[in-house]
Amino acid sequence: MPLLAVTLLVSPAGAEEVTLKGVSAFAQGTNFSKQFEKFIDLVNQQGKGVVQINYVGGGGKVMNPFELGNAVRTGVVHIGNLPGSFYTNIMPEADALKMTTHNVTELRASGAYDYLESLHNQKANAHLLGRHKSKAPFHLYLNKPIKSRDLTGLKIRTTPIYRAFFASMGASLVRTAPGEVFTALERGVVDGYGWPIQGIFDLGWHEVTKYRVDPGFYASAVEVLVNKDRWDSLTDAQRSVLTAAAEQMEREGDAMDLELNKSETERQKQQGIQTIAFTGDEGKRYLKDADEKAWEAIVKTSPEHGGKLQELLSK
Repeated sequence: MPLLAVTLLVSPAGAEEVTLKGVSAFAQGTNFSKQFEKFIDLVNQQGKGVVQINYVGGGGKVMNPFELGNAVRTGVVHIGNLPGSFYTNIMPEADALKMTTHNVTELRASGAYDYLESLHNQKANAHLLGRHKSKAPFHLYLNKPIKSRDLTGLKIRTTPIYRAFFASMGASLVRTAPGEVFTALERGVVDGYGWPIQGIFDLGWHEVTKYRVDPGFYASAVEVLVNKDRWDSLTDAQRSVLTAAAEQMEREGDAMDLELNKSETERQKQQGIQTIAFTGDEGKRYLKDADEKAWEAIVKTSPEHGGKLQELLSK
């Protein structure tokens, strides 16, 4: 059923329009904000008289991206666009979200959604409304060639997303803010970094990157969270508009991402970024190591929920 039809079907006469404050962890107009911004446009178009989102922007100019999860939890922000790795400070289990390429609609079908929703409710005071970029994998990017999975002697800029995996290959791990990565690469402070197949051109990192390691691993998914208190206060009509828009974002976004992955790969090739490909058994071992090290870290961090999440998200 079209979104507008859903809205008209469930909107009570005379209901007061509600405005929600929206923030992205990433700068406005960049790759990992674009689908969220399309979602907002859809809500504001189809939700006139029912629900609107006041988008104040994203990235460090608005707030520390790693504080956005807490801002959603406390209700300072009503709806946030951020990856699970950005709110592990309030919900350590959010790190497991990188381990599935399923969107929310697919997670509902697999049975994983209810468990994830309960964790978000309890620990983040949030409703997991939707997710995008779940079809875009991470890659290791380097300025020095490698012939095996051994990263001994290489300094790799890392985040919690791939810390355990890169460490298991012998890399020396370096933490820097995203805004410092270009200079760190340029000056040789780091020899490489982890990042999705998408987005390096937004940051200018293509200018200081020589190699991309294949295959990709994990999912660079970005979650759309709504403050639970605010969500519970909405009418069925208002929630229906938001849910339908999120489902449309997922359907259209997933299809676009599969094409964007191809075009970004070609764009990197045209830029002169060479591919180091682990194939056959070596490629399988590379991916197996990535998964095993991630789950070991997740289960260690959350013994209570890690095993169940592994069971649900590995389907």
